[in-house]
Amino acid sequence: MPRPAFANWLSDTNDITQTFLSAGQISGMINMAGGLPDPSTWPVTDLSALAAAAVAQHPHEALAYAPIEGLPVLRDLIAQRFSVPGMRLARENVLITTGGMQALDLVGKVLLELGGLIAAQSPTYLGALDAWRPRQPIYRPMRLEANDFDPVTALTGVQFAYTVPNFSNPSGRLVSLAERQALVEAAHVTGTWLVEDDPYGTLYYDSAPLPRMLTLSAQRDECIYEGPVIYMGTLSKELAPGFRIGWVVAAPDMITTLVTAKQGSDMSTSGLSQRIAHDSFASGLTDRVLPDILSLYRARRDALCAAMDAHLDELFDWQIPSGGMFVWATARDASMNTDHLLREALFQGVCVTPSSVFDPEGQNRRSIRINFTLNDPDKLAEGIRRLAVAARATLAKPE
Repeated sequence: MPRPAFANWLSDTNDITQTFLSAGQISGMINMAGGLPDPSTWPVTDLSALAAAAVAQHPHEALAYAPIEGLPVLRDLIAQRFSVPGMRLARENVLITTGGMQALDLVGKVLLELGGLIAAQSPTYLGALDAWRPRQPIYRPMRLEANDFDPVTALTGVQFAYTVPNFSNPSGRLVSLAERQALVEAAHVTGTWLVEDDPYGTLYYDSAPLPRMLTLSAQRDECIYEGPVIYMGTLSKELAPGFRIGWVVAAPDMITTLVTAKQGSDMSTSGLSQRIAHDSFASGLTDRVLPDILSLYRARRDALCAAMDAHLDELFDWQIPSGGMFVWATARDASMNTDHLLREALFQGVCVTPSSVFDPEGQNRRSIRINFTLNDPDKLAEGIRRLAVAARATLAKPE
């Protein structure tokens, strides 16, 4: 007996995410595709102690159903952590989510109508595209670096705008202070919600952090933040991804609306994970481990770029990112199809991410995203050597 068909949106999905997540399980494969932290950075001993203390000392918070909006102590801590002079945040400004991906999904649920229009920094984070794919949106690309980019025009008439200003996934680009200010001003002028997705905001290697758009959007006479920015953060890059702890900081009416959507999603985020997250922040653990993380990743970025200089200089152009997890490289030869390059690279024993999955229309097939945080310098060098072999083989094959 025939079964009902699956939902139509599933015909427009991708298998790249599954490919690079599973690549790590292939013996001998050098996985440079995902945005994966190095497990050596996880403070296992400290986290074990915090987990035991959470269960022993706070059993109700850790083991019972948590409030939909998150544990009050963690919401208060996040509000305090992101408050700055001129911008006061309160518990009402904070929602705890099950990872950063849930925050993206919830924003789509409350703001995006079927076939709605999104203004998105281009190229665009694959996870965001996946989160909103069931609503089959249309995208207006925002190329913030273009001389003719007009943020007011870009934000006019869209259901929301999406940015990753700190070392954008996938491009690794740091959005300048002037560009942030222009986007915030456009959000105020147009009344458009502006999503600031910030998973890499602690990973600055070469300079002091720039102000968040959340901060720039605050009105100094506000008692509690009421601005147009929806700020998203995550514990995944600061501590460990397995906790699945993220947060949204936004105007109270937005938080209330997101809570309504969340109750039909997972009921509540893990109380145990939330308690460990709170105690990691409160004890200073996240601040203590950060310098070592920055030192490790800075050295790996430099090692990757040195290997690219040695093996890919004739094949690709790229810029050295000043933070984050990725290098974005564009083939010099316009005939390069990086979807084909991925297949050849896997054959050579290295995995990278092709640019087509970061383009809602799938037209950009000339670039690749390369991760440098997971592998040590020797593996990075070997991975780039293999990638160069794969790139030359791809160019030598007829279309």
